[in-house]
Amino acid sequence: MSKRLSLTRLRRMKADGEPIVALTAYDYSFARAVDAAGIDLVLVGDSLGMVVQGHAGTMPVTVAEMAYHTRCVARGLSRAYLMVDLPFLSDYDERSALESAAVLIKEGGADMVKVEATAEQAPIVAALSRAGVPVCAHFGLRPQRVGQLGGYRVQGRGDDGAAQLCEDARALEAAGADMLLVECVSAKAARAVQAQCQTPLIGIGAGSDCDGQILVLQDMLGITPGQPPSFSHDFMADAGTIPGALSAYAEAVRARRFPGPEHGFD
Repeated sequence: MSKRLSLTRLRRMKADGEPIVALTAYDYSFARAVDAAGIDLVLVGDSLGMVVQGHAGTMPVTVAEMAYHTRCVARGLSRAYLMVDLPFLSDYDERSALESAAVLIKEGGADMVKVEATAEQAPIVAALSRAGVPVCAHFGLRPQRVGQLGGYRVQGRGDDGAAQLCEDARALEAAGADMLLVECVSAKAARAVQAQCQTPLIGIGAGSDCDGQILVLQDMLGITPGQPPSFSHDFMADAGTIPGALSAYAEAVRARRFPGPEHGFD
């Protein structure tokens, strides 16, 4: 059995320039398949609200539902590091974030929690860090805030937009974030963030210069209903089998062939 990856190992991968391969998973069977393909980081995302439960967005997902799916995934992993989302309104203040994180780590078996945040939420990140909770700060496009952001829109365009993302990254890292995840931002802005951050930076729709890449499992298998995100790729169409698609994705990220220019934003 392979040794479970640690946060220390993920930090070393960043320092060594070794791309971090990440994917979502929501159940035991897919967790085993993802783990066997050599994925480094698995996220139980609140995206399960859409791809598993059939909701229009992530907002209806509860902490109890996240804990259930995290337990299922944790049983299927022997190597990958396990991260889980704090769902909508489960982290609106320091106390709620700590209580939610306690459930997802102590009952769900997660290694790390992920918080959608800007510099404004840095105190919540700091509270989690002080309590010893490994935390990833998710900024750029924040799916839980699409109503306020005006929909699923690219963030960080223009000099002012890039400067704001860099400010958010600095504040969140200073607050104790152990990892950063940036979604749906211009490639130029992502490069600027990556150049300044000391913690691993995982990208989705953020170009090729991040320290790692993540996709929603159903998107990269081509089974998400409707139009797939432009920053994803159907690896199943190329490989023909689920294990083949997972391995092809991992190899493409490690070889820095994915994402390509067609998967990013100017």
